[in-house]
Amino acid sequence: MRWPATDRYGMDSAPGGLAFVQDLLNTLSGGKPRRADLLDDLGAARNWLDTAATEWGRSTGRPTPSVELHERDLEELRAFRDELHRLIDRPADGAPALPVLVATVRLDEAGVVHAEPAGTRWRKVASLALIECFEAQQADVWRRLKVCRNQRCATAFFDRSRNNSGVWHDVRVCGNAANLRAHRARKRTQSD
Repeated sequence: MRWPATDRYGMDSAPGGLAFVQDLLNTLSGGKPRRADLLDDLGAARNWLDTAATEWGRSTGRPTPSVELHERDLEELRAFRDELHRLIDRPADGAPALPVLVATVRLDEAGVVHAEPAGTRWRKVASLALIECFEAQQADVWRRLKVCRNQRCATAFFDRSRNNSGVWHDVRVCGNAANLRAHRARKRTQSD
């Protein structure tokens, strides 16, 4: 399994380390039918994090971070994920209530500067996600990470359309249903 949360929705992952952010967002209970929230209990959260951190290391060519989660971390990690989700879903709704986190910046043997997550437990996971958000902004791919417009779904997807106009994680699943509801609503309005 590559990205455990995103794969369960049958979607392609975002490129590189941004897929970690997408996967964190997709731990949320969503889709149709509803999938379990992978951050609801400690066992599921640890399983998700172990697999996602390993895949992040594989995708970026960097060492896999070691993170220990405790039961009390879950509420904070869910709150971070939910705020990040809100930021992507409605970016114009004002400043997010994301925590101030730290990262370590280092220069490697090849002279390349890397930001590395700092902190412990849930803060290290959040630090890693924010580093990937920053790097995606620098590479101008952040704007392509979106939340499905279908509120019943709300999964995070990477928009690969040429003009970045995608709004559904899967147009056949969410787009057709929304378009059918809109068509029926227009027909009802026209017949009144």
